[in-house]
Amino acid sequence: MRFMHISDLHLGKRLREYSLIEDQKYILDRILDAADEQKLQAVVIAGDIYDKPVPPAEAVALFDNFLYSLSVRGTAVFVISGNHDSAERVSFGGRIMDKANIYLSHVYDGNIAPVRLHDEHGDVCFWLLPFVRPANVRPYCDDEINTYTDAVAAAVSRMDINTEERNVLVAHQFVTDSERSDSETSVGGLDNVDAYVFEKFDYTALGHIHKPQFAGKNIRYCGTPLKYSLSEASHQKSVTIVDMGRKGETEIRTVPLKPLHDLREIRGRYDELMLKDNYVGTAVDDYIYAVLTDETEIVNGVQKMRTVYPNIMELRYENSRSRAAVGGHAAKRGKTENELFGELFEKVNGRPMTPEQEKTVEDLFSEIKGENL
Repeated sequence: MRFMHISDLHLGKRLREYSLIEDQKYILDRILDAADEQKLQAVVIAGDIYDKPVPPAEAVALFDNFLYSLSVRGTAVFVISGNHDSAERVSFGGRIMDKANIYLSHVYDGNIAPVRLHDEHGDVCFWLLPFVRPANVRPYCDDEINTYTDAVAAAVSRMDINTEERNVLVAHQFVTDSERSDSETSVGGLDNVDAYVFEKFDYTALGHIHKPQFAGKNIRYCGTPLKYSLSEASHQKSVTIVDMGRKGETEIRTVPLKPLHDLREIRGRYDELMLKDNYVGTAVDDYIYAVLTDETEIVNGVQKMRTVYPNIMELRYENSRSRAAVGGHAAKRGKTENELFGELFEKVNGRPMTPEQEKTVEDLFSEIKGENL
């Protein structure tokens, strides 16, 4: 059984003021090319189909065309909703889609049955678990559900898993200690899920994390097909290909993806970056984050740089003044909350706080930190 694992398409996403819909259409076509080359039995899409719960019409049309293109190839498709998706919208029409071998996760209701595909070694069971929070699982379990680990463990415990068969879980969660990017949303580590909850599965196809990586044995994030933040500039984007032989025989590899426009950082003096000899032969229409090292700011720098780099996303400076500012912020971080608030109060009101006001602020901060509770 050979299947492709992809996730986090984020269709409809905008990067700064730029729509990425053409980039997304291009990369979905490259994914279809890879599907043809790999001769797949299935494609797994592990959540965050869209960038917003109510996606723009062009994003819905793009995904509709992608699903149709896979279905006419005779490829089974498994889709779950992620934290950026509306579970209700993703599940719409699911019972009809089943007849076309397109399987959509439903809104979590405590019951998940496997979808079975058959090969020469028997059945492979695909379990579709949409993104869940503790509140989604709590109504269906007698156990106490406080953490995300509790929630996913409880959801898995309600699956009637035959460990003699080959089992694939499709899920969309943060696994503890996974390497994150700036473009992912999190709640300060409270949404972590410990990897042990996936131990019954021969392969766990995860979405949520944008960098391709393993989160445990046969527990994998395939990553996004495109770079969605500067923190992803060094990532090699790809699709993951999984070959499942007999029980216990799982091979995992990647097929690289080349985007329509790369996302990268350029750095140097303004005159160096704008010198023809230095940019000819480079992909100047990439999505560019520029760092200028000039001591003097360039007037209308972004507009001027766009004459060479039309898709410039951001321009910032790294020089003696910016380093001094960073040092100033670092010094402020060494002050107490009371001291920082006092500086703000004096800046806004033109006078320092009275002793009574200082005592009130001190009490408030103590209460916030729980010291008086």
